Amino acid sequence: MEIGSSESQAQTKKSKSKTPRKSKDAQLLKQKSPAEFFADNKNIAGFDNPGKCLYTTVRELVENALDSAESISELPIIEITIEEIGKSKFNSMIGLADHERVDEELYDDFETAKAREKRLAKEARLQETQAKNAALGKKTKGSTPAKPLKNREASYYRVTCKDNGRGMPHDDIPNMFGRVLSGTKYGLKQTRGKFGLGAKMALIWSKMSTGLPIEILSSMKGQTYSSFCRLDIDINRNIPHIHVHEKRTNVERWHGAEIQIVIEGNWTTYRSKILHYMRQMAVITPYAQFLFKFLSESPDKNVTVRFARRTDIMPPAPLETKYHPSAVDLLLIKKLIAETSKQNLLQFLQHEFVNVGKSHAERLIGKT
Repeated sequence: MEIGSSESQAQTKKSKSKTPRKSKDAQLLKQKSPAEFFADNKNIAGFDNPGKCLYTTVRELVENALDSAESISELPIIEITIEEIGKSKFNSMIGLADHERVDEELYDDFETAKAREKRLAKEARLQETQAKNAALGKKTKGSTPAKPLKNREASYYRVTCKDNGRGMPHDDIPNMFGRVLSGTKYGLKQTRGKFGLGAKMALIWSKMSTGLPIEILSSMKGQTYSSFCRLDIDINRNIPHIHVHEKRTNVERWHGAEIQIVIEGNWTTYRSKILHYMRQMAVITPYAQFLFKFLSESPDKNVTVRFARRTDIMPPAPLETKYHPSAVDLLLIKKLIAETSKQNLLQFLQHEFVNVGKSHAERLIGKT
């Protein structure tokens, strides 16, 4: 009896051990901030890989600069600079000392003995095939043997964009760059940007890839000072983390913005795409002047391209419009009613909607 009971107890324990246990974390309700969501899904905003991140950063900064200059009917003058940062310089920027590799196997470019043997065997077969073809007088295409893996070190770049646009109010700069889904383009007005993501996504990528803050220098027309701000973003709380925020003298009375950010990128693979984008922008905005510079560690690889302005005539600035009655829903109508200053329905319909005159509004009210 004791043996049987012990066996049944053992079976009971085994069956209990097979039952999956629910972790406490699976039962917790979690929330993500907008910044955290876009950091986890950065491909939504065009930040798929280092090369595309560099391209998208340039594009967002250039288009923000164009919008800023056009908003005050100023002929845009935009300077964009991409500076290559070597490993030693980057390490000094983040406070690290240069060091040699101690354990090669920890790196993703380490070639194992098996992989090396496979590569050498492939090269030997290729050489044997080429020798046979040469003996038979056959023409062969020049095939290059597989090269051993090189150190695939990350590449870093300082991207700077300067414009002569509107500039930004001193107190608004931290939220304009350090709070995702915060911006000035949410009205019913044609702009190149809409969701308040561009420069903030570049900052999020900078925080993920380099950990370095963004620097903004800005001044508005007529100001005797310029605003300097160095900040990064608290991704979990979606708020700016301000390092420096101060006013500086503006002797030259310059107006506009100068934005500088250090990110991981890949100039080699996206060089042609970035230059092609700059050429396209010069074509579709002939009233703008662009100066593009790429500063390499090797001076012979530097690139400077200037796109001169071809006309002094700018298209009229887009006007902000109102909602059309057929394009609203119940939620939007409730929002408009809560925000309007009008005291009756007749005035509300005339003021808040486009193409609704007094007679039309009276007809609509008469139908209710």
